[in-house]
Amino acid sequence: MSTLTPVSGTTAHQPTSLLDGIVVVDLTAAPGAMAGRMLADLGAEVVRPEPPTGDPLRADPYRFVAWTHRTRMVTVAGVDDAVFTELLAQADVILDTPYEPGAWTVEPATAPQAVWVSLTPFGLTGPRSQWRASDLGVMAASGNMYCTGDPDRAPVRCSEPSGYAHAAAETAFAALTGLAGGRPQRIDVSMQEVVAVANMATPATFPRTGFRGVRRGANIGKTREIWPTRDGFVSFGLRGGKARLESLQTLTNLVDTETLRVMDWERFSPNTTDDDTLAAVERDVAAYFSQHTMAELYDIACETNLMLAPINSPKEILASAQLDARSFFETDDNGTRQPTSFVTMTHPAVTATTRHRVPTPPSAEPRAGAWSGINIIELGSGAAGPIATRYFAEHGATVLRIESRSRPDFLRVYALGPNNPHGLEGAAMFDGLNPAKRDVLFNLKHPTAVALVRRLVVEWADAVAENFAPRAMKGFDLDYASLVAHKPDLVMVSACLNGQTGPHKDYPGFGGQGSALAGYNFLTGWPDREPVGPHGTITDSLAPRFVASALAAGLLRRRATGLGAYLDVSQVEAAIYTLTPWLLEYQATGVARGRAGNDHPNALIHGAFPCADAPDGRSGTIADRWVAIAAWTADERDRLLAITGPDIDAYTRSRQAADVADTLQRAKLEAVPVQDFGDLHSDPQIAHREHFVPLTHPFMGPGLYEHNGFRLSNAPAGYDRSGPTLGQDQEWVLGDLLGLDSAEQARLAADGVFD
Repeated sequence: MSTLTPVSGTTAHQPTSLLDGIVVVDLTAAPGAMAGRMLADLGAEVVRPEPPTGDPLRADPYRFVAWTHRTRMVTVAGVDDAVFTELLAQADVILDTPYEPGAWTVEPATAPQAVWVSLTPFGLTGPRSQWRASDLGVMAASGNMYCTGDPDRAPVRCSEPSGYAHAAAETAFAALTGLAGGRPQRIDVSMQEVVAVANMATPATFPRTGFRGVRRGANIGKTREIWPTRDGFVSFGLRGGKARLESLQTLTNLVDTETLRVMDWERFSPNTTDDDTLAAVERDVAAYFSQHTMAELYDIACETNLMLAPINSPKEILASAQLDARSFFETDDNGTRQPTSFVTMTHPAVTATTRHRVPTPPSAEPRAGAWSGINIIELGSGAAGPIATRYFAEHGATVLRIESRSRPDFLRVYALGPNNPHGLEGAAMFDGLNPAKRDVLFNLKHPTAVALVRRLVVEWADAVAENFAPRAMKGFDLDYASLVAHKPDLVMVSACLNGQTGPHKDYPGFGGQGSALAGYNFLTGWPDREPVGPHGTITDSLAPRFVASALAAGLLRRRATGLGAYLDVSQVEAAIYTLTPWLLEYQATGVARGRAGNDHPNALIHGAFPCADAPDGRSGTIADRWVAIAAWTADERDRLLAITGPDIDAYTRSRQAADVADTLQRAKLEAVPVQDFGDLHSDPQIAHREHFVPLTHPFMGPGLYEHNGFRLSNAPAGYDRSGPTLGQDQEWVLGDLLGLDSAEQARLAADGVFD
């Protein structure tokens, strides 16, 4: 049996050695700078050339300190400097943002041996490839901003650049995917596409549903998500379903009013409960929350498993007992704290028998997907885990989901209702998050089922990915310690909300609570109103890029050395990691900068302006058609006002958003339509990149699925089928992979092994 040995003697957060020997040259401006930091935390040597006048990133000292931590800065005179040329020649990976003002402009041909990853707002080619867009424009173009904010005001972006956070994290994974392909190539990352995918598969369903998106403020559907307390706000979803039943029963005991006591929570759904009853429940719950502080309510939540989270500011984040217990922060000589890493790694002790198999080379098949030949077993449910493995499935890996008919993925269950004739097979979100995957049914409460899954891990899988609560995998006897005893080279990643250790590890919550704990709610909305969450519940949509990057680095290390690893990624910590500059600013200034609508401290003009009707006749009333406009310098402001006149609102109100954007972009100014989900289907740039992939689901019929945000020049990517039906690959797994004949399969089925 292997002995678990923490890296450097501790399981605390610290840089890993997963990418030891990989050299990364980071040429990025602000949108991609976090990618270099992520690769450095995974063990790569990251070098950042800097002109004698200083890196433009230094203009924002907090971002510079955050994203160049562990980066080696090298001063070079220019692109013709011999030192610069030598750096490029030594690089395994080069990251750049070629269209950003002040960024390095270098042709990939200067380093033909490297995986070259280029991050741009809209992609390297296409009708809008030359359009300018900061985080504001990216969020506007993606459909995400349209759905964020209050219905009676303009759409809003997060005060910190959440689009950059998504895009830089995907850039890191794209670089690792390029390395997995084993071929030098150019990788084209579109920020618009990256954030479009963060809408949790909803844009792809527009042709079926006609749903364009909506801003609900502090609500989710018909009920509140954000509630005032004595000293701030908390996130609590007053929604039904099996996953929330215990939380709702706990709430009844806490609030203890007649209204709540008579509620049938087992059958409760906001969509079927009458408005008067909902109003009465909300009144009693709001009264209870308003009598307590955020800290008091969170203590209660952690003690009782109530799915409630405080809307944290930097003050609460830096004082978190959970983060402290996990050694998430490191402290410099000045007492300033920032995240050490986004992943904790453990690996088996290195012994003479550790190398379970010969390291696997990249697939030699011409035009094979970058992760072809990699087999991943996935256990879990919801969004954060499945989205992470979808990246691998899109790029050639075989991903096998382990499900149970008696305890199906809650995304399947949420779809049940009178408007769904297909039952568990009619879940559009589940389908959209899981294309190209395989599916097998095992009842993990049955010891024979567990033994068969363990055989699959040992005999077939290269990696296991799971996002259950921390105790679940150990309860199944499928935790890392149990599996690595049989498979020393196993790579495994766990991705629950708060991580596998710490006093709050068992705290239950969904993406809405993760967004609150991480600070994203505090940063999103209007300063005179309650906070809202960025659309797509940020930890569900953002954390998977970190989970995928950690797993990819583990697989690359296994390929090179034969060694496995255990990787613990907390969804909340991944989100906090992206807000490192905000935490540094708070520590330097003592000011917890919060939600500011669409204002930006460095822009002279920055916002969403109302526009006229769209060609399809949709109303041009407030909260409908908008264009995002930004001017960053006095020259840009003057050129903008020369076109619009002094009243930008008056100019845009009489014009359609696309026309305003075209006019201003031709003048080299940032202007982007605030697109809804329907607009994405007529966006010429989205069409150019073939973002939507048509496939046919066995029950729901023809539908669309979304490419992730990057394309490799020397490896294909895509999906060969829709999301899997329950047990769709049962015969392949039981017969081909496990070698069970039909009689044995029938016997096991009768015994409940596959329930």
